[in-house]
Amino acid sequence: MPSTPHRSARRGVLAGLLGLLCAAAPAWAQQQPVRLVVGYAAGGPVDTAARQFAQVFGRELGRTVIVENRPGVAGALGGEAVARSAPDGSMLYFGASPTLTITPHVIKSMPFDTVKDLTPLAPVLSYANALVINKDLPIKNLKELIAYAKANPGKVSYGSAGMGASNHLSGELFAKQSGLQLTHVPYKGNAPAMTDVIGGQLTMMFDIVSTARNYIQTQRVRPLVVTSRERNASLPDVPTMREAGLPGYEVIGWYGVYGPAQMKTEQVALVNTAVNRTLADEGLRKLWAEQGYDMWSGAPAVLAEQQRKDLEMWRGVTKDIKFE
Repeated sequence: MPSTPHRSARRGVLAGLLGLLCAAAPAWAQQQPVRLVVGYAAGGPVDTAARQFAQVFGRELGRTVIVENRPGVAGALGGEAVARSAPDGSMLYFGASPTLTITPHVIKSMPFDTVKDLTPLAPVLSYANALVINKDLPIKNLKELIAYAKANPGKVSYGSAGMGASNHLSGELFAKQSGLQLTHVPYKGNAPAMTDVIGGQLTMMFDIVSTARNYIQTQRVRPLVVTSRERNASLPDVPTMREAGLPGYEVIGWYGVYGPAQMKTEQVALVNTAVNRTLADEGLRKLWAEQGYDMWSGAPAVLAEQQRKDLEMWRGVTKDIKFE
């Protein structure tokens, strides 16, 4: 039956309302909070950096950003949650390099593929480790440490946050490149290991600059080198491994923002732009410099390439280590 003018008008109104609702839907969706997942517990260095980042990132993204902690499996549970989420930008991963480049070689049943199941969006920052020793040892520089270790094979001990931790493998790489026989002592976290370096139960350890610098500045340990290519701005008097006589050694850690696989190109560009604007914030730059971090901005490809290189490096370091 043909439509009457009344029915046609009513259909026109309904169609108009439907059109308005459809047009408003994307704008409504954009107001939903973005969950920034951290694979570690609250209060640690990754969580702290993520929360400092999120405050500025939300402003630049134009969305509320909520930090969500999902600790477990060396940060992998958080990455898995993002990898399994919808690729719509509503859940992002504040990924730490140990989870993305070391854990795949250490854990037999990794819950997700750190390359295939995530989309690199933007690098955020990088950091170095500092090699520190007990302050009462008669060792003033890296060459003296190497000479001491060669004269006392197996008697030089170093602590770490546990088997497969980044500072454990930093020590393994150091031993390989310098031809040393060192004794690794794993702990449940960095703090107890540092306590034993201070007390003389351990010879040395590698620790992230942002936490080691307090022990260094209060002269409870002696720093020998930092592991980055360039000197760290918060420890300007501490040489690099290269400067100290081990030119092939360079280890940096980093944080980056990731999304699930198959994110749309425009979403990737949107997040990358917001991250780079966040990293230009003077307040955040000053805060992170004081903590010993280096700002690290760039395109998604920059983050992907660093992840690829580090995966390959740690594969070589871990191939002869038995992880229980």
